[in-house]
Formats: sequence, C-alpha cells, structure tokens
Amino acid sequence: MRSTLLLLAFIAFSIHTLKAQQLPKTNIYHFNIEQRSDSLYSFTKPLYLTGFNSEGYNNQPTFVSDHEIYLTVQMADDTTQTDIYSLNLKTKTKTQITATADSEYSPMRSGVRADSDTPAFSCVRVENDGENTQRLWGFPMNRSNNGQPIFEKVKGVGYHTWVTPTKAALFIVGNLDNPHRLVIADESWGRVENITANIGRCLQRMPNGNLAFVHKMGDNSWLLKKLNVNSKRPELITAMINEKEDFAIMPDGTFIMGSGSKLYKFNQKKDNSWVEIADFKYYGINNITRLAIRNGKQIAIVSK
Repeated sequence: MRSTLLLLAFIAFSIHTLKAQQLPKTNIYHFNIEQRSDSLYSFTKPLYLTGFNSEGYNNQPTFVSDHEIYLTVQMADDTTQTDIYSLNLKTKTKTQITATADSEYSPMRSGVRADSDTPAFSCVRVENDGENTQRLWGFPMNRSNNGQPIFEKVKGVGYHTWVTPTKAALFIVGNLDNPHRLVIADESWGRVENITANIGRCLQRMPNGNLAFVHKMGDNSWLLKKLNVNSKRPELITAMINEKEDFAIMPDGTFIMGSGSKLYKFNQKKDNSWVEIADFKYYGINNITRLAIRNGKQIAIVSK
C-alpha cells in the first residue's frame, strides 16, 4: 500500500467546529504520559493526528507498536464504507491498510500463534455479501495476503479483544429482542461460550490476563467488571461515570476513562472512586470517547 506524508500538528488552543457525516465526526489526539505520583499525571507533546480527515470519521485507534497506530477511517467525502489506516508517528506517514469493497472496523494487533511467527492484526469486516455479514478477520501485518475469517461461523461481531493468542472476547451485536452479548471464542478448539448480555462496546485485556468490560444493568447503572477467562466468573470493579462505556488500562492495572473534556483514573488497590487526572478543554477536546494506551507512556484520545 502507498504511504503518504502525514503532517502531525501541535494542537492549538481552539479547534474549529466540524460538520457531521453519516458516521459521527470524530478526531484523534496523541499525548505522552508521565505519572509523577499516585494521582498526578502529566500529558505532554500534544499532537492532532487526523488533520488529513478532519471532517470525517476517525476512530478505534490501537497501538500496534511504539510508533504506529492503526485506526478506522471513513473519509469525509465517502458515505459508503470504512477502511483501516496506519499512522506512523516516527516517519510522519499514513498508509491505507485495507482498500476493499467491504468495510473494516476495530483493528487490533493479534498475538503470535504457536503455528506461525508472522505478526498479524485482526479487525471486524462488514462483508459485501448482500447481508452485511459481520465477522472477525485476520491479516498478516506485512499484508502478504488478503486475510481470512478467524471464527468462520461466528457472525454479528461488533468489537473484540484478544485475551490469549488464540482466545478472543467478542461483542455480538444484538437487537430489541436479543441484547448485545459477550462471548469467548477459542480459535484452537473452535469453541464459543456465551458469558453475559447487555455489555458495552469496550473490551480490554487486563495485565493479569483477565478481561475487563462494562455491564449495562437494568437500573441504568453501568458497571465496570472483570472476568477470569478460565472460570468465566464476572466480578465487580466499580461503577462507570455518567454512563460512559470506554476505558483503557495502564500497565499497573489502573483504569483510565474519559467524560466530557476530562480523564479519570481508578485503581482497585488505591482508590475508592474515580479520580480526575486531566482536563483537555483548553485543547478543544470536549467529548472524549475511546482511548488507547501504549505501555503507560502514550495515549490516543478520540473526541467527538
């Protein structure tokens, strides 16, 4: 795929309002993180990453290395599909990774399996088959082939994360009669296990190998929970703020979430409730949604 020069701009203190698209207009920002004490975090060297598509959809960032971010992009003049792009923070280039008749979402680097030494990534593909079938696909990072479905018979996949190199947690899209479900799929055994329903879109592997997710309860309380993927027993961590469902996890197990222009942290061993650690309103970031963290040193922030 062709790479093009990406101009990474330092964020000004006001960012103009942009027009909405078929998919919501979203942009992505990058900061370095320094944790100075238990509750004191410094966010420095701000970069506005998505100026190349400032009026379009830029979402679901994931770090695939210290210098490279994959993300989902719908260009502002395209109302039909999304593709996966790469942003290289070191070379300041962007590369279109997928360019198909299908739509791809939610990229994530996959674990290296025992039967392969080729690094890979996975994403949700909405297949152009007349039924918009949604399955999880896998691709080699070197793009030496066009990829293939990972769990061929599992349809309706909306989001995912890998908890082991062969075991994935999947968000299965529901409807009014059947709510969204969390399932665990094991590629090596071909097994799919239902865990629970009414979950949020964010699925994250914790440093100890457990799965973290948001459980949307009937009383409008949205609860952050953890799941031991072997025992399949969910346990409460804490309640989310303002019915938010997106979060990321630091290497020490601290959870980071956004609400409005602010970031909050929660550590089960140290905190009784969420603690504010940053306010990005002076950067024009006012509606934080998804987050991605790399080794506790970098953060990518999505804002509507």
